[in-house]
Amino acid sequence: MKYEGRREKMVRTQIEARGVSDPAVLRAIRKIPRHRFLPEAFQDQAYDDCPLPIGHKQTISQPYTVAVMTEALGLTGRERVLEIGTGSGYQSAILAELAEWVYSIERIPELAKSARELLDELGYDNVAIRVGDGTRGWKSEAPFDRIMVTAGAPKVPEPLLQQLGEGGRLVIPVGDPYTQTMTRVTRRGSEFQHESLGAYRFVELIGEYGWDK
Repeated sequence: MKYEGRREKMVRTQIEARGVSDPAVLRAIRKIPRHRFLPEAFQDQAYDDCPLPIGHKQTISQPYTVAVMTEALGLTGRERVLEIGTGSGYQSAILAELAEWVYSIERIPELAKSARELLDELGYDNVAIRVGDGTRGWKSEAPFDRIMVTAGAPKVPEPLLQQLGEGGRLVIPVGDPYTQTMTRVTRRGSEFQHESLGAYRFVELIGEYGWDK
């Protein structure tokens, strides 16, 4: 019960109060036990207004950031979503609540394994996870209605643009290793419209079309 109260307070004070208003997004965040996606040592901080370490020099994003990125996708429940950077699996669970199917790529095998196990335990059977270079996307399952990248990139990876379906949206932080601009890209035929959603800081997107290891 202590976690439920903290989760409700997190949604009201950190997310709703800062402008996130999509009812479906708020319901998903209220439902999912964020503390379960953290190492035991950090579970007591799960509903604080900050990112937290999940091992392997990776983090679970600040709750507000998760909400903003998810709302920016504009999910209706029918989409096929590609997620780059499974991490703990928390964002995957949020997406699974809001989309028809989620395809998630994680480059660190240990994180992919633990995320898979927890998502299975929580009953999310509409999430496929594989280990690989997320900057290359998942060509065999393309096109995607939505793409979310949960790490900072020097530019939008070209394969992800090509795997985005007509009218689709891609949300990605783009910039240098220290600060990025959250960017929403919408595909209109062969044209890609870019919108800025503010400044953020993420771990680096490692891969052929991201930062070098």
